[in-house]
Amino acid sequence: MSVEEADLLVHGGEILTVDATGSVIPGGAVAVRDGEIIAAGPESDVRACYRAAEEIDATGCLVLPGLVNTHTHLAMTLLRGVADDVDLQDFLARVVPRENELLSPGTVAAALRVAIAESVRAGVTTALDMYWFHEAAEEVAREAGWRLLTGPTFMDVPGPPDSRSYDTRLDWARAGLAARTPAPGTRPTVFAHSAYTLDPEQLTAIAALAREYDALLHIHAAENATEVAVVVERYGKRPVELLDSLGLLGPDVLLAHAVDLTDAEITALSRTGTAVAHCPVSNLKLGCGIARVPELLTAGVTVGLGTDGAVSSNTLDLLGAVRAAALIHKASGDPTAVSAEQAVRMATIESARALGLGDRLGSIEPGKRADLVVLDLGRPHLTPRHDPWSMLAYSASSADVRDTIVDGRVLMRDRALLTLDENAVLDALAAIA
Repeated sequence: MSVEEADLLVHGGEILTVDATGSVIPGGAVAVRDGEIIAAGPESDVRACYRAAEEIDATGCLVLPGLVNTHTHLAMTLLRGVADDVDLQDFLARVVPRENELLSPGTVAAALRVAIAESVRAGVTTALDMYWFHEAAEEVAREAGWRLLTGPTFMDVPGPPDSRSYDTRLDWARAGLAARTPAPGTRPTVFAHSAYTLDPEQLTAIAALAREYDALLHIHAAENATEVAVVVERYGKRPVELLDSLGLLGPDVLLAHAVDLTDAEITALSRTGTAVAHCPVSNLKLGCGIARVPELLTAGVTVGLGTDGAVSSNTLDLLGAVRAAALIHKASGDPTAVSAEQAVRMATIESARALGLGDRLGSIEPGKRADLVVLDLGRPHLTPRHDPWSMLAYSASSADVRDTIVDGRVLMRDRALLTLDENAVLDALAAIA
């Protein structure tokens, strides 16, 4: 049998594939070529077929798919800590004016570099980022080799940071989408902030634009009871009910939060194939409540995990969101409400499916993009190890991540960032803040 060339071989660790059967491969190896996984299996089998110019010895480690953050505002690292211990409406009242004062392509770029550094250290390899000056964010992510899904954001508020009126925003967004060639493992995305910052006519036009370019439409919806009451007062319908009535739900739509839902709205999400980005830490911190995730899962709704921004959750630690998701739903009295495996899947393959990228991301299988995380198991709090799903959900933390790989490129090795000058990045943001 001939031995083929690969670019990278990650070997010796226990591989949690997160495939359909939850396969675990002890003493496994993953071979990577051209940013794609070409083999995953026992090390002896993989080595018999492939040799690589670069290797990572993962002995004593767990190798898992890169984590996928389905809802965040990455450059909010600039404002971390300025709106704590307030509800959603007070949060917005504090943050939006500061954004209008501080945001520019330069400040967004500086804040995003810190967000990428934090995310890479936490094993997050992909994020869906709703924020201003997305072009600057894309350039920074491209330089760092990190997978970012972003695009034009619509929020009809006075004096937006980019000074672009809603009337001109559609044409600007269309031009950008027309010129875009999505990178492997990404897709076009369009962001409509919410039903309380955009009216039904605007929402309909934005959704039409997204569908014109086969883009994912991402929107905040039903984050708390006050938001629901505001939308009901204005339009006579609850946010999800309004979106459904406008024909804006569907498999190309991802709702952020979806905390305050009725049974009928859960049925509508299931019927239309609409996905939800669950942000448990942000929802708790802002006093929004606990999303009805067990009911959503029972109804067959795809639920991914998000951190939200670093102002409403204060960290971009998606493993922290995994733990929160596995724990808070047990408060109902049912310890099986969201299992450890379900919570880990929500941060990997289910998040990928929520983005419409389940065929390309979220598990360690040949043909998928080579987004891998090597987690150091040689820690007291991870010993002994009886079940990798439980260990990840209830014991592990972002500090346990040793290596992070995106598209086959090693972004962090032995806890050292390779594509960002971490000290310079931190100093630059500190100077702005």
